[in-house]
Amino acid sequence: MSHNSFGHMFRVTTWGESHGPAIGCVVDGCPPLLPLTETDIQVFMEKRKPGQSRFTTQRREPDEVKILSGVMVDEDGVQKTTGTPISLMVENTDQRSKDYSEIKDRFRPGHADFTYDAKYGIRDYRGGGRSSARETAMRVAAGAVARKVLDGVTIRAALVQVGPHEIDRSNWDWNQVDQNPFFAPDEKAAAYWADYLDRVRKAGSSVGAVIEVVAEGVPVGLGAPIYGKLDTDLSAAMMSINAVKGVEIGNGFEAARLSGEENADEIRIGEDGKPVFLTNNAGGVLGGISNGDPLVVRFAVKPTSSILTERKSITRTGEEIDVMTKGRHDPCVGIRAVPVGEAMMACVLADHFIRHRAQIG
Repeated sequence: MSHNSFGHMFRVTTWGESHGPAIGCVVDGCPPLLPLTETDIQVFMEKRKPGQSRFTTQRREPDEVKILSGVMVDEDGVQKTTGTPISLMVENTDQRSKDYSEIKDRFRPGHADFTYDAKYGIRDYRGGGRSSARETAMRVAAGAVARKVLDGVTIRAALVQVGPHEIDRSNWDWNQVDQNPFFAPDEKAAAYWADYLDRVRKAGSSVGAVIEVVAEGVPVGLGAPIYGKLDTDLSAAMMSINAVKGVEIGNGFEAARLSGEENADEIRIGEDGKPVFLTNNAGGVLGGISNGDPLVVRFAVKPTSSILTERKSITRTGEEIDVMTKGRHDPCVGIRAVPVGEAMMACVLADHFIRHRAQIG
């Protein structure tokens, strides 16, 4: 299976399966002399790891990352990158492959079972193998490395919608994101979602979500026309996350409702003599190039396909059956997609930052 890598000059390759002995990634193109320890990476792994609340899968994985290559301790005792490929690994410790034995010859509706089998003639039924969201743990690890490249850039994400229930944007408070299990910037919305998802979980069902990722401090000039646009690569990165079915930049689809007068971001000169955009409908990107405003990306995550209600499907041999997926699953997989979205933003920006320096100097 090819296409396990993304990025150009800052390039990430992930490997491993959900129920294999370990998962990992190789980060190639990271500049040398950047301080990097396992602790720097682990702080982000903690945000994504499963089993932290009743609203996510109860699979218990410590997700302790190990740096296998690409760093060394200098004469001052500081561990730094060497400019060579950085290899990272996380051991799988809580696989329950037997949970999936009943569906090894059955295609689960909403999953990649049918398409993987049709394309490759084989599929890893133990949690989905490479199609499992378990793979995203290594994106988060790679994103931690990418942040080392992005000095002065702040990347944050929040859950802004669960099922049909959106946050009240007038209540937006970034400080609330780390105060609830949903990464919600709205305290009232988080309280409502807790009750709502309890009902969803007890019913054995699932719901979707929308995540918003914001990067501030992004320099002007990242991205290149025509086929190297920053928003093109951001969209592809977010769409590559498991269960994502839609991506928008800035106003996104809402822009279709606006007039030209409403949507155009007017410009003035600020007190420092630099251009200032009076609004940010474009989401920080014009013509595929960053304009210095915050980058704003939202992506929609579908409901978890593994539910306790029987759904119509077929077997590998063409028999029509009903399938109910057992095991430990997220009632809203979008919750744990929040740190993944941050990581993908970081990786894309690191790649474009290095590409920009290579082209412009």
